[in-house]
Amino acid sequence: MANSASGIAVDDACKLNFLELKAKRNFRYIVFKLDDGLQQVVVEKAGGQDETLIDLNNSLPADDCRYAVYDYDFTTDENCRKSKIFFIAWSPETSKVRTKMLYASSKDRFKRELDGIQVELQATDASEMSMDIFKERAY
Repeated sequence: MANSASGIAVDDACKLNFLELKAKRNFRYIVFKLDDGLQQVVVEKAGGQDETLIDLNNSLPADDCRYAVYDYDFTTDENCRKSKIFFIAWSPETSKVRTKMLYASSKDRFKRELDGIQVELQATDASEMSMDIFKERAY
């Protein structure tokens, strides 16, 4: 099923991995990219539960766009353990303009395929994905 805005399809593995992150908590994060032909969104990497936000940051290229989801665990002021699933639109300043446009035009449709996203974050560098920003946006 192609996106009418950009013609980009979504590989089934994207939805299946997301369900595993959401329901079974098998992954801490998943990085998605457009395939080499720029025809569909595919899974590039899935990080295990023992991986951290630093591992996710290290998985994102400095000069190309990506989508990612991150399962952020935190403890509230009332000492309750909670989790929020973040959708990250990664678009570094140094990536190609055409690539940025393709990712931007496909983002909303791709995000709709992942039922259960709670917070969206746009980032152009690692400083926009610090733990402080996740804490701030989770509440």
